[in-house]
Amino acid sequence: MTVEGTTERVLRLLGLLQRRLSWTAAELATELGVTGRCVRRDVQRLRALGYPVHAAPGVGGGYQLGAGTRLPPLLLDDEEAIATAVSLRLASGGTVAGAGEAALRALAKLDQVMPSRLRAEVRAVHNSTETLIGPVPEIDAELLVTLARACRDAVRVRFTYAGRAGGERERTVEPIRMVTTGRRWYLMARDVDRDDWRTFRLDRMRTAVATTWRFRTGEHPDPVAFVQRSVTEAPYRYLARVRVHAPPDRVRELVPPQVGRVEDDGDGWCVLVVGGESLDWIAAHVARLNYEVEVLEPPELREAAGLLARRLAALASPTSEPGAR
Repeated sequence: MTVEGTTERVLRLLGLLQRRLSWTAAELATELGVTGRCVRRDVQRLRALGYPVHAAPGVGGGYQLGAGTRLPPLLLDDEEAIATAVSLRLASGGTVAGAGEAALRALAKLDQVMPSRLRAEVRAVHNSTETLIGPVPEIDAELLVTLARACRDAVRVRFTYAGRAGGERERTVEPIRMVTTGRRWYLMARDVDRDDWRTFRLDRMRTAVATTWRFRTGEHPDPVAFVQRSVTEAPYRYLARVRVHAPPDRVRELVPPQVGRVEDDGDGWCVLVVGGESLDWIAAHVARLNYEVEVLEPPELREAAGLLARRLAALASPTSEPGAR
């Protein structure tokens, strides 16, 4: 067989190993239309390229693609290649410091080896898409890795944290999970000094260090729900609860999770919990939902809504005849 034929067969073997967790030599030989001996030689070729192919002997054994110590070339099908290229393009404008440059480098490498037909499709997506993102704080990539490892290994982390009111102090926490809203990154952790669950913004952390103190991961709040509750309620002067005559999923489509929390109230109603620095802002935000609404709390929101209604009525009514001075 020619060198080109052997290379094509090895790539097909790699694709099979990536598709399923484990294959027997007989299954691979049948798929490739070769002998078991040929399969073993191709496995050795993959190992020489840096792919860690593990072999388990016996009746129940087989070949399995493991995680390696270095990054070999990837084998992507058309859909995977397009999805990866588009994701890299979006990551180039992300919130992680240094990730943008790394994403562009990876995108350039992928573009070099991508077939022309796929390259044209990817560029069509890029040329037809704009990203509307306001200024966001960048997160140090090393901080992300430090916290991710601490969550994985269940070890305490120490860092200096800048509070909302100003000032910094050292915190020691037992990290559970990181949560991102797309604009900001948060860590849900148990604050050791306060013996309570807390949410920490990663852009306010400094000098984070993972300790060797391990902790037991017991029962804890759902990280996503806990962070959502924290970012939609805790930072604001006012917290409002209103009943909305609409299905919860419909209201969630209109209210981003970092803005408000939606709870099912049954019978086609839901409860929206939203915070804000101004009751006027909350009233305007709720009015824009364009559904029947009942204010639960605070009662002052009804006064703010009434004032907003009078302002809008005055705006809609001309104060004089057209053309009059």
